[in-house]
Amino acid sequence: MDKKKRILIIEDDPDISRLLQVMLAADDREIVAAYSGTEGLLRLQGQGASFDLVLLDLMLPGMSGEELIREIRRDSTVPILVISAKAGVADKVAVLQMGADDYMTKPFHQEEVAARVEVQLRKSAVAQAPSVQLEWRDLALHLDKLAVTLHGQALSLTKAELDILTLLLRHPERAFSKKEIYESLWTGPYYGDDNTISVHMSNIRKKIAAVTAEEYIKTIWGIGFMLV
Repeated sequence: MDKKKRILIIEDDPDISRLLQVMLAADDREIVAAYSGTEGLLRLQGQGASFDLVLLDLMLPGMSGEELIREIRRDSTVPILVISAKAGVADKVAVLQMGADDYMTKPFHQEEVAARVEVQLRKSAVAQAPSVQLEWRDLALHLDKLAVTLHGQALSLTKAELDILTLLLRHPERAFSKKEIYESLWTGPYYGDDNTISVHMSNIRKKIAAVTAEEYIKTIWGIGFMLV
């Protein structure tokens, strides 16, 4: 029997939490709820629990969503889908830079939440795939371990950053537009003013730059990004 996917919902509004629990419930899933940032962190750290996805509000009692993301990213790459009433571009960019994988604003459409959750859970299943290694110069991606090394040094990437790098490594001599990257990895149409891809790409570059001064990702003006 396949192991159930475990989803942690961290949302202080009991009505919204209950709605999410009901709409995401399935026989192959275990839904766990927390109602504050502090409780959410305890759920993640306690009982040796491992979650396949975290749905996270930002305005939480005890510990804010932003603080919780930083704590999670200290030692975990679990996908984080933020669902928040904060709709500003600056808020979204900041949260993605902290390590969130995706961001939705309230009020939300139930169908879109369900679709984005399904995408994140499907990505997490890659860890069960046979061992595969993708390489480009001194950059290596070990898909079975969901690990990336550069010059033999481990890079700490979020799930979204790992997904983007995987796409580029599978097609190392091809330039991808932001639209192509977004629609390959996320559900829903790409809107030209969406900064999600740019923020994730900037994060990947910073982590590479911390190891080497060599350029690995080039911006092809008017087109997008490619490995070099």
